[in-house]
Amino acid sequence: MNKTGKRILYTVIVLVILGIIIYPKLPKEDSEATRETAATSKNQALTVDGLVIAKSKLKNQVNVTGTILADESVVLNSEVAGKVEKIYFKEGQKVKKGSLLVKLNDEEVVAEIEKLQYTRKLNKDNEFRQQQLLEKEAISREEYETSLTTLNTTVAEIKVMQARLDKHHITAPFDGVIGLRDISEGSYLNPGARIADLYKIDPVKLEFSIPSKYISLVNERDSLTFTVDAYDDEFNGYIYAIEPQIDPQTRSLRVRATASNQDGRLLPGQFTRINLILETIPNAMMVPTIAIIPELNGKKLYLYKNGAVESQSVTTGIRTEEQLQVLTGISPGDTVITSGILQINQGSTVNINLN
Repeated sequence: MNKTGKRILYTVIVLVILGIIIYPKLPKEDSEATRETAATSKNQALTVDGLVIAKSKLKNQVNVTGTILADESVVLNSEVAGKVEKIYFKEGQKVKKGSLLVKLNDEEVVAEIEKLQYTRKLNKDNEFRQQQLLEKEAISREEYETSLTTLNTTVAEIKVMQARLDKHHITAPFDGVIGLRDISEGSYLNPGARIADLYKIDPVKLEFSIPSKYISLVNERDSLTFTVDAYDDEFNGYIYAIEPQIDPQTRSLRVRATASNQDGRLLPGQFTRINLILETIPNAMMVPTIAIIPELNGKKLYLYKNGAVESQSVTTGIRTEEQLQVLTGISPGDTVITSGILQINQGSTVNINLN
């Protein structure tokens, strides 16, 4: 063996001897420290929050947006052509049903009616004379019936002209508020020309849509509350009509409600936020949403029993903003763990802080 080989051999022997001397001491100290740390960790239980389950009242409600509509609205216009002779309303004025709003020039129609009235008197006298002659058999019945038909025709023509005259007097079809007008006295109106809008705004209507899954829970006379951007107040109303068809595009159900508006603060076209209570459940068990853990075949939560964690499968129902209804799996008096969910599992030892 050469010198280089001898040196390598001696070096290996020295390192082996040193390792035999030092190694038993180092691993022994590390092992004891590890065991002490494990024992300490085992003795330190995680502190979590818990909630004792109790039954409470749950309002199953849906929040949607909608639009305020007038109870009745119409565009006032003229059925006949004519010059505006007189305007009897002011913009923004409340009017009663049947009130005269606008009068068109009607001199020609009035003159025609007067002419027909003279003709009617003449035809009536002629009919009377013909009847006298018929009774004396001086004329035939056909001649009398001709005079009677002439009289009746004149009477019918007067009715036609009277109806035409009425169209020169535009009246309010219902109680309401007049909007801004588009005409002035002296202007010429063509048939169908807009005069102004008339609105009935007490009460007002609310139109909104709800998802079709709620159709079994929505009924006429159901109450609701709503707000509008213009006021901080909350208003009350109730459903009066439901569309008997689901919208095929949105799969939603159109609903209309009504609300009192005696002070006139609500106006057609306003955007509104609606809260509709679908049903009230008197004995619901509610837990924080964060306590529910989704699983492949369902959901579970953790219960605190005798200082340890117990996993429990549950079925859930209605979800609110922060809570979820539990239908099966727990009972009143159970303690549900609501924090540290990701750090615990079945059988874990924990300390509990009850909310």
